[in-house]
Amino acid sequence: MVGGIRAVERCDALKRPPYSQGADMLFRPYLSAAHDATIAQLTAWMSEAGMTVRLDSAGNVVGRYEGAGDKSLIIASHIDSVRDGGAYDGPLGVMLGIEVVAALNAQNIRLPFAIEIYAFGDEEGSRFPASMLCSRAVCGQIDASVLDVADRDDVTLSAALESFGLSRDTFLTARRDPSELIGYLEAHIEQGPVLEAEGLALGVVTSIACQKRFEVTVTGVAGHAGTNSMTLRKDALAAAAEMILAIEAVAQAGPEDLVATVGRMAVGPNAPNVVPGEVVFTIDVRAGTEAPRDQAADAILQRIQQIAAKRETPASTRLIHDLPAAPCDPSMMDKLSRAVTSMTGKAARPIVSGAGHDAMAFAGITPTAMLFIRCKDGISHNPREAVDPVDVDLAFRAMLAFVQDLGTTDE
Repeated sequence: MVGGIRAVERCDALKRPPYSQGADMLFRPYLSAAHDATIAQLTAWMSEAGMTVRLDSAGNVVGRYEGAGDKSLIIASHIDSVRDGGAYDGPLGVMLGIEVVAALNAQNIRLPFAIEIYAFGDEEGSRFPASMLCSRAVCGQIDASVLDVADRDDVTLSAALESFGLSRDTFLTARRDPSELIGYLEAHIEQGPVLEAEGLALGVVTSIACQKRFEVTVTGVAGHAGTNSMTLRKDALAAAAEMILAIEAVAQAGPEDLVATVGRMAVGPNAPNVVPGEVVFTIDVRAGTEAPRDQAADAILQRIQQIAAKRETPASTRLIHDLPAAPCDPSMMDKLSRAVTSMTGKAARPIVSGAGHDAMAFAGITPTAMLFIRCKDGISHNPREAVDPVDVDLAFRAMLAFVQDLGTTDE
């Protein structure tokens, strides 16, 4: 069995030890024993497909299938996982890239460019508090300060690299020269319900959403739950609850691709018989383009201050990060859309990706395209993550057609 069906089978094989740190769940953190075992298996599969294989200085597995020219098309995704994650988020894109090369090699087809399959060691940030470490290293978007970040066991990235047999001194040399590349292609499960709801196997990503993330601190007055009159309270949690409903209302009133999420909250003093005196929570605002995101963020911050003033619970806000949108290349999107239509018989569904992907890093240095694959119930980052092998085989065929089309028009 080859193509998309074999890609699914290989992802399933990698969800068990030694490719997972847990016997009863999938967890494959960066620079772990499970990562090391996965590198060995991917090296074998890439070699079998006709590639020369290397491990770069950031711990990425790189398989190269030579072409008639020196430049390369990168097909990539990540192989790390969140704790208790699913089998397909990331690895499926790598396996499909391998299948595309295997198909070309079986027919002895060489294109005007090389194809390089990258299996990034970190995208999720599930070990170190920084996401897309490996793709950003390849794109030259991080500096040496990242080597000092530490995991929850206080092991620095620098120490982890050394223990893995890599060097902190060469980590940043994983950077690629953009002049060596013709483009970047990534296939990924949708991680959302749109394709399934519309009865479609595949979609073409138009842009990866821009993000703004804030931390909000609401300050009230802590006091005894039994003796503080309701009319006199300055309850930080009640104020935060009203703020969260306002955040939801702002996002619901915006365009379809606008979302806002409060995903983390800390309540102090966090006792059952004390009126909360402080609440700290996060806000994550995303949209396909900066304008609606920024308008929503401004409206949210304004509503927070209005509520804080009304309730006499001062609120301070801090911008944690601001990520621009990563639009895909129009020409690459057109080619990928044609390939999807030719394989499915249906017009390619354009989708804005609300989740971040390694393609975000590459959008700054080379033309990018991204293919979404339907996943059951839109579930990801969960052991219930599931795909239909028939859909995945359509994705494989569309990717192969896309690569060959690119080969006929490459200059």
